[in-house]
Amino acid sequence: MKNFRILLVMAAVLTAVGFVSAQTWTQTGAPTNLPWSAIASSADGTTLVAAASPGPIYTSTNGGLTWTEADLPSTNVWTAVASSADGTKLVADADWGPIYISTNAGLTWNARATNTSPSYGWSAIASSADGARLIAVMLSRVYFSTNSGMSWYTNIPDIEALGVASSADWTKLVAMGCRLHLSTNSGATWTYSIMPYYGGGCDSIASSADGNKLVAGVGEYLFTSKDSGESWTASNTNYGGNWRSIASSADGNILVAMGCRLHLSTNSGTTWDLAIPLSSPLFCKDWNCVASSADGSKLIAAIHGGGIYTWKTTPSPQLNLTPSGGNLTTSWIIPSTNFVLQQSADLSSWTDVTNPPALNLTNLQDEIFLSPTNGSSFYRLKTP
Repeated sequence: MKNFRILLVMAAVLTAVGFVSAQTWTQTGAPTNLPWSAIASSADGTTLVAAASPGPIYTSTNGGLTWTEADLPSTNVWTAVASSADGTKLVADADWGPIYISTNAGLTWNARATNTSPSYGWSAIASSADGARLIAVMLSRVYFSTNSGMSWYTNIPDIEALGVASSADWTKLVAMGCRLHLSTNSGATWTYSIMPYYGGGCDSIASSADGNKLVAGVGEYLFTSKDSGESWTASNTNYGGNWRSIASSADGNILVAMGCRLHLSTNSGTTWDLAIPLSSPLFCKDWNCVASSADGSKLIAAIHGGGIYTWKTTPSPQLNLTPSGGNLTTSWIIPSTNFVLQQSADLSSWTDVTNPPALNLTNLQDEIFLSPTNGSSFYRLKTP
């Protein structure tokens, strides 16, 4: 029987110096005169959806280079948008009116009945990675859909919420209001989470793909959890404003939190830095919403009454190894830049692994199954 005798995993050597200090925010082609209120991104950062409140919804399929106005009511007060991992399924809700969904990256949209009357007061929404399962808030009550928004139900009338978040597989859900509620069984049952509370609004929350790492904005403070909300740690950001929007990378290591300033953490919230330097003319604009690619190397942020900006850094994915019977699975978080897996027997001559990676929607990682060999095998990721 063939076996893996020696396996050395290598990531492509990439320049990642100055992750925070070298940031440059680039204005996209989105309109600059709209009150942007919500934004969402596909896992690779290519497909974007942004909403103005009130105003139109725009989509981009090229990372923000160009934008297309959606055929939707431009008078709606849009409150939230969400995207599936591949960007094909988009969802938008408004303060007044039904929830709208798109199954073709925003080319067309359809209003969906919600099994509720009246159908208004939507304030937040989150999607599973496959886009089939949704959690949304209407009039501070939580509703669910398991068929891409075709129908909705609620089984928790006693929970009030303003913000929601979901793990990639929709198993772990968080509903956040003046209390924080947690579910580890797709919303069937819920428990309270004890969080230090310092007053103010508590409606901004984001989750890692596995649902283990959470970050929440509570009034003036940011809190992080590394155990699915069982315990929380207050983050020191030295910022006195309410947090309007928060985004997380798939592994929960890279976090961005938005008030009128942008704050960035690259260590799961242990420390925070200003994402825009004091000297920049963008430093204290009316930043209102933010989204992140799965690898955290692409951030998308919008100014209320201004434009939409992107920030990019060179991704540096880490290869992971998982035994699977007699085989081995190698995986890495889906990057915002394409990578090719290569293999070598001697660290001198490298060849591309021909079988393409498959996206695992439970953790947002690209995976390739490797067969055993009789010799040593070395692997690395390389930009094509």
